Amino acid sequence: MSRLVVVGNGPTSHRLVEALAAKGFTGRITVLGEEPRPAYDRVALTSYLAGRSVEDLTYPVPEGVVPRLSSRVVDIDRRAKEVTTADGHREPYDVLVLATGSSPFVPPVPGRELDGCFTYRTIDDLDAIREAASAATSGVVVGGGLLGLEAADALRGLGLSTHVVEMGGWLMPRQVDEGGGAVLRGHVEGLGLRVHTEAGVQEIVAGPDGRVAGLVKPDGETVEAQIVVFSAGVRPRDELARQAGLEVGGRGGIVVDDRMRTADPAIYAIGECASHEGVVYGLAGPCFTMAEVAADRILGGGAVFTRADLSTKLKLLGVEVAQFGAMDGALDVTFMDPVGGVYQKLFVSDDARTLLGGICVGDATPYNTLKPFVGRDLPGSPSELLFSGGPASVELPDDAQVCSCNNVTKGQVRAAVADHGLTDVAGIKGCTRAGTTCGSCVPMLNQILVKSGVEPSKALCEHFAYSRAELFDIVRVRAITTFSQLIAEHGTGRGCDVCKPVVASILASLGGGHILDGEQAALQDTNDHFLANIQRNGTYSVVPRVPGGEITPDGLIVIGEVARDFGLYTKITGGQRIDLLGARVEQLPLIWKRLVDAGFESGHAYGKALRTVKSCVGSAWCRYGVQDAVGLAIALELRYRGLRSPHKLKSAVSGCARECAEARGKDFGVIATERGWNLYVGGNGGFSPRHADLFASDLGTEELVRVIDRFLMFYIRTADRLQRTSAWLEAQGPAYVREVVLEDSLGICADLEAQMERHVAGYADEWRATIEDPERLRRFVSFINAPGTPDPSIAFEPQRDQVKPVLIPLEAVRS
Repeated sequence: MSRLVVVGNGPTSHRLVEALAAKGFTGRITVLGEEPRPAYDRVALTSYLAGRSVEDLTYPVPEGVVPRLSSRVVDIDRRAKEVTTADGHREPYDVLVLATGSSPFVPPVPGRELDGCFTYRTIDDLDAIREAASAATSGVVVGGGLLGLEAADALRGLGLSTHVVEMGGWLMPRQVDEGGGAVLRGHVEGLGLRVHTEAGVQEIVAGPDGRVAGLVKPDGETVEAQIVVFSAGVRPRDELARQAGLEVGGRGGIVVDDRMRTADPAIYAIGECASHEGVVYGLAGPCFTMAEVAADRILGGGAVFTRADLSTKLKLLGVEVAQFGAMDGALDVTFMDPVGGVYQKLFVSDDARTLLGGICVGDATPYNTLKPFVGRDLPGSPSELLFSGGPASVELPDDAQVCSCNNVTKGQVRAAVADHGLTDVAGIKGCTRAGTTCGSCVPMLNQILVKSGVEPSKALCEHFAYSRAELFDIVRVRAITTFSQLIAEHGTGRGCDVCKPVVASILASLGGGHILDGEQAALQDTNDHFLANIQRNGTYSVVPRVPGGEITPDGLIVIGEVARDFGLYTKITGGQRIDLLGARVEQLPLIWKRLVDAGFESGHAYGKALRTVKSCVGSAWCRYGVQDAVGLAIALELRYRGLRSPHKLKSAVSGCARECAEARGKDFGVIATERGWNLYVGGNGGFSPRHADLFASDLGTEELVRVIDRFLMFYIRTADRLQRTSAWLEAQGPAYVREVVLEDSLGICADLEAQMERHVAGYADEWRATIEDPERLRRFVSFINAPGTPDPSIAFEPQRDQVKPVLIPLEAVRS
């Protein structure tokens, strides 16, 4: 078998070919997809409307896989073992895998074909919805299930007054009961959406322009809307199998056995198009497991697919919703807090000893710990588990599944930790796949690490037994102002190149004065020591601050003249600044003087501090802009300039959802909406790129600044040495950081805001302060005993009408 053909190019198809590649499949794999783009993450589809790019959602194509895009398969010839696409292309196969997924169900109501009616399934669907939303004021989603609420959130994010119409008696009837649905409805309506339950669709009516104008319910009420999104369920795409004579289930879906094989031994079916024991699965976890089983069987393995776990944990419209096991039982225990919007219920056997299932709305804390106990003896009384924080101390058995998306047990995680010496969740993800899909099991993975005896030392270095966060609090609470005092009272020895810069940063964050004064100067690393970035030939780069990327022609002329007069190489940076490279150490104060006199200041390119706040041109110039992106970027950069932190900080402000400033790749990024600003946090580029998480929506400018103040100061207080906001956010947990920053769960927000105000009030430009102090200027020489002598090892040669460094061997300099 050398030719494998996969029909369908979605997440399940991708998981199949990825598994085959990982298992060493050496034949040719051809993937036929009807969309004009490679496979992408449909689970995260809504994030596309929030600014995430298609590239970010797209899966990498495994080596050896040949994708054929825009290739809809219209026929399977089982005798000839080949498939035919709509354009007439014929693709032979030895093994065929059908991964055709499902299609949205659109109720047969009058008006469903009007311009303005959409489904919510593909990127093309979302592009069409976004375009229509630009000329609409209200929209309605038909269907109040999981995907329907996602679609409603998307319409809300596009600035539309949004309605949800659900035929059942409450929202998400397949995941929660009536009590949970009532609490969920309270959350949803609290966000401004209007919910219609026990309501169907009689017809979609048109306006004078022939487009959608409203939806009429069976009771005669008309819901005004220019957009209608149908999200009323899906149907398996099994039409190819029917045409080929393969068996199809009574409710649809291609019938497969435990090997994921159809009645034809050369044809497999996986994902939402497959029917196993009469069940068609629509969740990522079971579909991915099908793909893994099929890959194993294709390569001669013995894997089997059994009834899958349908447990679900997700966050919709900012509300945690979880369901595991059965939604009924002989007995149940319920906790409900209507004020806090929390509903939790456990279903147990008639002797109250066996856990059958559970529902959580508003707070899904019990989910991770209790889900593995479904069908087992409860690890405590139901009331203790719900009301007394019991889940935190529960010990899971090794065969308990901790990651349902990727079918990973606690025992497999523990074995990976022991066998590979793993010390963090990232290692577990890379080794087992646990936590790589929905991420809901990450807290459990952390617990398993700790209970496996993996507890990395929190000591900063051999001189301090404390973590950076603990040292920060010691310095802050005890008003320590010098490294000598700190190490004498709370450390040992004289310090090292690890702890000295960390303490220097802490002192600077707490307003410890100029970093080159007194003992502070000896603590800095090379770049901070000279307020400039050292380059490969011993020269330095100078980066003046250009807030928001806005600069006057006069400012550009000054920078150009400085570069020309000092023979510097000039480069526009990715953060919308100008880098001047090639300055000798003794030239730095002279260059700064010219720049400072022209109104420039240090851009802190050398420090673990705020670097830039990048911006697009915003509403002042761009026809798509909805807010003043440049004005906000300048205000934020001037507010946080000079702010010392555990690692460098980068930011950006985009004036609309087109995201030209790339705000979602920054430590904190802001995207304009019609109603204010969306704040994203925890993004970064670099070696391990990470997209930022949506932290808060539709904030006014004052509220936005207040939230950023809190976020940055909480990060500065609690992050580890050289820990980016992305790694810190994942370690702390996004939900916890939201509770602290947005809800003030620790009662420290006033202190965080006050600390930021002290920073803003105490800011002083380090370049200006240096050139005005003769004592500080003494360090800026190449040779102490010959202050006016330039370093002879520094030389340049021309390249593209500028200079580049020439590295001269030391022997040549000595001669």
